[in-house]
Amino acid sequence: MDLNQIITELGKVKHPNINYSLIKLGIIADIQSIDNSVLVIFAFPFPNIPRADDLIQSVKHPVRSLGFGFTYKIRTMNEVEKTRFLQFEAEARNGL
Repeated sequence: MDLNQIITELGKVKHPNINYSLIKLGIIADIQSIDNSVLVIFAFPFPNIPRADDLIQSVKHPVRSLGFGFTYKIRTMNEVEKTRFLQFEAEARNGL
């Protein structure tokens, strides 16, 4: 399985409260395939968000089910990323 297939699978993982994929929201900021493992960079809009562990687990499960190891790093979104995330969140809340 190549990186594009992994990205396709992770593109199906949606935020539980916002009906958009974690990739579209920018929460999955980068995906790298290293040997037989996948490194996912998570970018959260704010530090210490309560759902971080749940979101990480929602990505870990499909990666592992594809037969890959899973590692991750966490960072905080920059202002541009955060603005985009908040726009998508508002759209979802308003049913757009």
